[in-house]
Amino acid sequence: MEKTLDNIKTYFGKTDKILWIFTAIATVYSLLLISDMQRAGTYNYLFTQSIAIIVGVIAAVVISLVNYNFIIKKWWIFALAGIGLAGLVFIFGVTVSGTDDTAWIKLPGGFTIQPSEFMKICFIITFTKHLTFLNEIDKLKSLVGVASLLVHVGIPILLIHMQGDDGTVLVFLIIAIGMSFLAGVQARYFAILGGMIAVGLPILWSFFLNNEHRNRIMALFDLDGNALTNYGWQQYQGKVSIASGKAFGSGLFNGRRVAFGIVPEQENDFIFTVAGEEFGFIGCIALLAVLLVIIIRALINAKNAYDSKGGYLCYGVFIMIAAQTIINIGMVLGLIPVIGITLPFFSSGGTSVMSMMISIGLVQSVVYNQEEDMDKAQIRLGSQSRIRI
Repeated sequence: MEKTLDNIKTYFGKTDKILWIFTAIATVYSLLLISDMQRAGTYNYLFTQSIAIIVGVIAAVVISLVNYNFIIKKWWIFALAGIGLAGLVFIFGVTVSGTDDTAWIKLPGGFTIQPSEFMKICFIITFTKHLTFLNEIDKLKSLVGVASLLVHVGIPILLIHMQGDDGTVLVFLIIAIGMSFLAGVQARYFAILGGMIAVGLPILWSFFLNNEHRNRIMALFDLDGNALTNYGWQQYQGKVSIASGKAFGSGLFNGRRVAFGIVPEQENDFIFTVAGEEFGFIGCIALLAVLLVIIIRALINAKNAYDSKGGYLCYGVFIMIAAQTIINIGMVLGLIPVIGITLPFFSSGGTSVMSMMISIGLVQSVVYNQEEDMDKAQIRLGSQSRIRI
């Protein structure tokens, strides 16, 4: 027993303890919000979320013990897994309540998984390998290298777009752009990409966006209030719920709007409204502060990584969590259209929370194993010095 405790102490001593602590705080906070929201229906979201968290934490710990260099070395496994998950959606895909895309797979027992959540993890790993390879052969700043990165991100974007989940498409694009920029891809390529997007917006609006997408965007600019009865209804009710909480909220299990489920999808994309009504402005700030610490720790670990591979991996996780947080809060506050992006660690959804836990495991792998990698590097340098002598 004493040896086990010593091993646990040693393990946590080699990981980012602050990241673990705030991940745990986010988890507990999310369970409080989901248990509160549970009053509005009969489905046991709390049970599903709890099981997903347990599985996710176990997976995170196991992944943290595996050297990230080994994970990246097996990039082709994750590439095949990502493509395979996307392929399963085209065969067994279903549309779940509250969505308009076929991006889920139904499992026995009534459970569903969203493969695109796991595809994000696979993509971060394979894109890390791609950036590392281009850097090693000095092609990261060349046109050919940048074009290969576009092809890389274009594959999952195309597959997910065909499923109708364009919100996740946006997240993939942000991850790819962010990781490329932080890896050292020159600014002129991003300027060219921005120009191409600007020129292509009219084409995108006319031929690629359906009426549902266009109406959601136009609802943001509806000045006469007609959109409040249809495409702007969810965001309007969400803002009312947040405002009703005022400074300190109505208190846990006391929010009437939460109890009656007035905000559609309050357990999922709009979980932030539950925090606003039950815990008020203070609760909202606390939620954002917890996520901000997690995001900052991922960034710090990227900066402190021993090698570029570890840095790229942490950057990918940093960008993914930051992007989803900004997009989700923007949706809830009516600053951007509703595009179905979950709030990391907080939204109900087993696949979402498991993918977030796995991403934390990747960051912890970089932290946990970098001391070992530094020792190996010193041994190699020592051997080379002796050979030269």
